[in-house]
Amino acid sequence: MRIATWNINSVRIRTPLLKKMLAQARPDILCLQETKVEDAHFPLEALKSLGFPHIVFSGQKSYNGVAILSKVPLIDVSSLTIAESDHKRHIAVTLPSGAALHNFYVPAGGDIPDPKLNPAYDFKLRFVEHMTAWSGRLKKSKQPAIILGDFNIAPLEHDVWSSRQLRNVVSHTEPEITRLNALKASHDWCDVGRHFTPHEQKLYSWWSYRNRDWKKSNRGRRLDHIWVTPSLTPTLKNFEIFTDARDWDSPSDHVPVVVELQT
Repeated sequence: MRIATWNINSVRIRTPLLKKMLAQARPDILCLQETKVEDAHFPLEALKSLGFPHIVFSGQKSYNGVAILSKVPLIDVSSLTIAESDHKRHIAVTLPSGAALHNFYVPAGGDIPDPKLNPAYDFKLRFVEHMTAWSGRLKKSKQPAIILGDFNIAPLEHDVWSSRQLRNVVSHTEPEITRLNALKASHDWCDVGRHFTPHEQKLYSWWSYRNRDWKKSNRGRRLDHIWVTPSLTPTLKNFEIFTDARDWDSPSDHVPVVVELQT
């Protein structure tokens, strides 16, 4: 089974890009973030026509929003309320294998890395703390699980183009990294990207729109993640980041990330 995650940055605007993405990545399940559409206007039939008869979504106008598109049946659909927010930033299902699949869109956090001066940064830190508490409860359930999505944090030195220059830039600050590490430790999550890619190797999934030539400057960050619980680690077969998607017409600033598991 191939499972993909992609911050599409408006599903209605970029529906045409989905066809190209699907032809290259060939996912059985696709998790989207930042769909930016209310449920009443979600392009359900257009996405079903792409070969995904099973679709669940949770969205809001102009901001946030998550969805799961699947070729296999999905059950036990749920959404978490995180950090007492009404933002649509999580949706979950159970797969035919019995594993839970959780699609998260972690807040970006604004520009100022100070929770006292920047409510958005404070919300981001609390959001990840809430995820950590939830993850601890999930561990007790002993259900195999996959969590993925736009985590908006690049935790490792080579998850960013310059750890030294970005140390005080939101997405790579110490408070964010500390909290993401706590989340990872809460269930001994396996970071799939780094399971397949050595830590000393650069690995990115996002490039700013501000970069006139993103490929030449290559000032990227690894903001998009796929993690699995320890019992699923032996099933991991492959991992890919579809970097070329950043060069498509009217692209998202994120690119698709795909894991292949033996089910």
